[in-house]
Amino acid sequence: MTTAILKAARDFMVANRTNYAKAYAEFRWPQLDKFNWALDWFDAELAQGAQANQPALWITGTGAAKLSFAELSARSNRVANGLRALGAKRGDRILVMLGNVAPLWEVMLAAMKLGCVVVPATTLLTADDLAERVARARGRFVVTSAEDAAKLGMLDAAVPRITVGGAPPGCTDYATLLEGSATFVPDGDTNADDPMLVYFTSGTTARPKLVLHSHKTYAVGHLTSMYWLGLMPGDIHHAIAGAGWAKHAWSCFFAPWMAGATVFIANQPRFNAKALLETLVDCKVTSLCAPPTAWRMFVQEDLKSYKISLRELLSAGEPLNPEVIEQVQRAWGITIRDGYGQTETTLQIANPPGLPIKPGSMGVPMPGYHFRLLNAEDQDAEEGALCLPLGDARPAGLMRGYQRDDGSIEPVAGDIYRTGDVANRDADGYFTYVGRADDVFKSSDYRISPFELESVLIEHPLVAEAAVVPVPDPQRLYIPKAYIVLANGANGSPETALAIFQHLKSRLAPYKRIRRLEFSDLPKTISGKIRRVELRQAEAAHTSRPAGEYREDDFPELAR
Repeated sequence: MTTAILKAARDFMVANRTNYAKAYAEFRWPQLDKFNWALDWFDAELAQGAQANQPALWITGTGAAKLSFAELSARSNRVANGLRALGAKRGDRILVMLGNVAPLWEVMLAAMKLGCVVVPATTLLTADDLAERVARARGRFVVTSAEDAAKLGMLDAAVPRITVGGAPPGCTDYATLLEGSATFVPDGDTNADDPMLVYFTSGTTARPKLVLHSHKTYAVGHLTSMYWLGLMPGDIHHAIAGAGWAKHAWSCFFAPWMAGATVFIANQPRFNAKALLETLVDCKVTSLCAPPTAWRMFVQEDLKSYKISLRELLSAGEPLNPEVIEQVQRAWGITIRDGYGQTETTLQIANPPGLPIKPGSMGVPMPGYHFRLLNAEDQDAEEGALCLPLGDARPAGLMRGYQRDDGSIEPVAGDIYRTGDVANRDADGYFTYVGRADDVFKSSDYRISPFELESVLIEHPLVAEAAVVPVPDPQRLYIPKAYIVLANGANGSPETALAIFQHLKSRLAPYKRIRRLEFSDLPKTISGKIRRVELRQAEAAHTSRPAGEYREDDFPELAR
């Protein structure tokens, strides 16, 4: 019965993938009481249904593998039995630090079947990072590669370690987990609200938080992510996403498998646009989600010469230059669509298939999501803090809460959930991202969005990346300053600074103009997000003009 309820909701979304008005007006979150996504959806619907022998996971390159839904179900059953034999039980936290190899998906499914909680982690973590995350998440087991076993030395000796690709001293070889029975019997029912995943946030403005998701919030909730991607049963979907981060779960786990699509992974030692395009053609991939950095490299190739099978193109993570979108449109006749969400939620706002796209807008609310924009006085407005109403309007994709370091849960309570972002909404219901509430500032009583200014900056061919922060000004209170990472081959000369200032002058109203800039590396979180808070702190500490800073006033040409 549970499977049928979820399938009906999934089929409704697929059937209306290009009819947004109907999907938004009529979609209702499926109401589930007892529900285990791995058992009641992956096994019951996918591994035992009509598509059991179709590919569920297809990896090319390093760690190549091709497993059907039935095979992956059986292998995850074996892993679940192996983990149970090692003492894993319902509620235990299992930190998984693996790259894009088949055991990553096997362990995630196995942990869910056991009622354990997966704590995904990137392989970029240092030994110190790993020890801190295991302690804060209250990790009971760690699964990683034999290659990364050297990072385990700072863990509590009582934490069992399972390694893929061999067994260094003190570790259990992952291969032994696959020796057990392919039949798994759960120890009881799983409640839909039982914990399933704990993700660490990026920590752009503060210490990373632990976000707790359940079988409902991060499985059922990803119906919206599936809708945005435009996936259908039988699709082959490739997302360029690093394992260990929420976007990986969105596009490389839940959304494709909610649709009954194949998760496709093209592992490369180093990103190579030409080689990846050839792989997409050879393997007849139908859907591609890539970050803007990858899209900018793709358009350096002769896209028209590639005989693609692609139907859906997606981008996420940062603004994508309009000219890149236009180049892809001219070459392939497909428009790249983007979306917005958080670690704390599934996809909230996006450009779904079939709906006109407004340049600069992040799209419209996804089915099941409703929003309020609140101004500084907490009154409804057309620009303000982006908030989700709770109560009867609470979306299924909103986290259960933040897990505290003592293991207790800080639930989402009150009348609204504040995303921490600022947006505006036009007369047609399209939302435009303004920025993080912590980053938006005022200059001469005008609200300044760093995100908007950064989007203009990266349109300049000499700019690879940029971050805008406020710096104190005696007349305007604050003025915008840009920290810029230059494109390959560019140099931080006065001529380069002038060219960028001229570009900004031609594109921005005077009150928005960036008045200072500096060529510099950008401080980032381990997930690659810019820590503007560090740049703001550095600016606040300056007592004189920093070396290497250029100002508009330095260039008489700009006064003309």
